[in-house]
Amino acid sequence: MAPYPLTAGTLGYALTFGALGFGFGAVLEMGGFGDTRKLAAQFYLRDMTVLKVMFTAMMVAAVLVAGAASFGLLDMSRVWVNPTYLWPGIVGGLVMGVGFILGGFCPGTSVVAASTLKIDGMVFLLGALLGVHAFGETVSSFEAFYLSSYMGRFTLDQLLHVPMGAAVLLVVAVALLMFWGAELLERRFGEGEAWSALALRPRSAAKIAGAGALVAAALVLTVRGDPTPEQRWAWTGPDAKRAVEDRTLFVDPAEVVALRKDINVRTDVIDLRDEHDFNLFHVGGARRLDPAALARLSDETKRLVDRPGNAVTFLMGNGEAAALAAWRSLRALGAANVYVVEGGVNRWLERYAVPACVAMPIAAPGADALSYRFAHATGEHEPASWPERPASQLFRTPCEEAVSPGGDVGHGEVTWPAYAFTRKVKLQTKAAVKGGCG
Repeated sequence: MAPYPLTAGTLGYALTFGALGFGFGAVLEMGGFGDTRKLAAQFYLRDMTVLKVMFTAMMVAAVLVAGAASFGLLDMSRVWVNPTYLWPGIVGGLVMGVGFILGGFCPGTSVVAASTLKIDGMVFLLGALLGVHAFGETVSSFEAFYLSSYMGRFTLDQLLHVPMGAAVLLVVAVALLMFWGAELLERRFGEGEAWSALALRPRSAAKIAGAGALVAAALVLTVRGDPTPEQRWAWTGPDAKRAVEDRTLFVDPAEVVALRKDINVRTDVIDLRDEHDFNLFHVGGARRLDPAALARLSDETKRLVDRPGNAVTFLMGNGEAAALAAWRSLRALGAANVYVVEGGVNRWLERYAVPACVAMPIAAPGADALSYRFAHATGEHEPASWPERPASQLFRTPCEEAVSPGGDVGHGEVTWPAYAFTRKVKLQTKAAVKGGCG
């Protein structure tokens, strides 16, 4: 499945990106994008080639990427999407737009012009490089704004809460509308035709055929819908499936406790049980989520996929079945550093027991059911919920014989063995291999 593994520094890597760069530059030059007069003409509505080429590229790329993802040829979780910083992006776009109209180039087209030895292109490119240097030297003075309004990996289908195919269909429709309007503007301001003489129907049968093909492809993707969790898992690479077979994704509760003590690692526990079991007992600070919310692209899965490289997510059920199913869904969506707590809450309570007056083991619980019968709903108010906090919190116990004169019992009065475990958690970060026209 694409993206194909390309190791930086190898011949294949150099040839692949060299060919892409050469082809991209050649297309820009053939389209006239190395000429400032053609580029600036769009701002006077005389020649809308830039807008038409860019919208055509967006339509074709959107259809191909969404189609490849829908049919299992492309792993979208491995496709780099620039994180969205809303207000800095808007300001940066305005600054670039002003530079575009004043200089007649964007950074990419200035490289094309410079490669054909156009003096204005070389001067603009030099100015762009100096501007990049100046930005790097001064960004610390406005870093708070530069990093503000962070929205993470943010795509149109997530914004509209629609399938990817529907978002692509919308992009195609808007692009074709813009394409049609651009040609009317060209004929009015570029060719001097009167408004009353303009024919609303496009003059090229080839353009109509191309537009129809793109709309048809987008409709197919819309009807097909997004891949199901089962399909995504079937397309997942062998490493993920090997992690299930080798049980390298299952983490001993003692390792979870050890990592919760590590100030360099951010840990989150996701509890996938129903509200009743969650209220009886859960790990301190755990968040309860419906497993169905992790089986699709939702706001919750987006947050888990976009987590920083030093963050680890632990999934818990009463046993392992529900957590393993959720892990498969998240792994297929591209979430990194996600693990299943071995044995779930049942194993946790074996390691870090609650008093007998609170809960007693059940001889034969059902599948993925709680193997303890609780006399009290304790939530996270038992020392067993916070074994990494040996003396930092007070807990009110429901056991009358354990109540101190003040009514509170300190966590320091409860201790557990230092359990040995095999370290399973290996933090992974996503390296960005990016490109594009800037």
